[in-house]
Amino acid sequence: MDSFPIWLSLRVALSATTLTLLTGVPIAWLLARKRFAGRNALEAVVVLPLVLPPTVLGYYLLVVIGYRGPIGRALAALGLELAFTPGAAVLAACVGSIALVIKSAQAGFETVDGQLEQAARTLGRSEWSVFWNVTLPLAWRSVLAGTVLAFCRGLGEFGITLMVAGNIPGRTQTLPLAIYDRVQANQMGEANALALVAVGIVVVLLFGLSRFARLRY
Repeated sequence: MDSFPIWLSLRVALSATTLTLLTGVPIAWLLARKRFAGRNALEAVVVLPLVLPPTVLGYYLLVVIGYRGPIGRALAALGLELAFTPGAAVLAACVGSIALVIKSAQAGFETVDGQLEQAARTLGRSEWSVFWNVTLPLAWRSVLAGTVLAFCRGLGEFGITLMVAGNIPGRTQTLPLAIYDRVQANQMGEANALALVAVGIVVVLLFGLSRFARLRY
């Protein structure tokens, strides 16, 4: 069994989860705590990856980052490329999973009593200190749940990845794409083995999340 797709998928999922946390949690806090012009539009954009077909998302991403797209041309001028590289697979996983982090974290932040945050501010705490020492500790279960779901989603990303990163063995072929290839080639034994690996990883993560979430903070 070729282990490259497994390790690539793990690296892609881990990288994408890190990026979605760094971008998704601030957006979730903004949506949960602030009222501003365009808030409804931002919420609609956040939900789009959950409702649009992956191939549609992948197509528009390819339009943007492809060789003729604005980002693709800018990168080409620097001697770089993103489309059909492992980086594109990370981007695909980010797009497919970021909504899970944002909506889960947003729900957690909305359950935090605003009076606790205000009390911290009256004691001279900065907004960053209030977030780090009050808001996040009270909402960590929701953030953790979104993180694990995003990792699992990134691990299983197929449609967007196929469109923007391709299915290049030894380069961009992730675990779901490898399974698809094996089935197409009627190599059912290897397909079964790869599928079992994917199921095993997800089950372990979800079981760990369930156990960890029961712990008292």
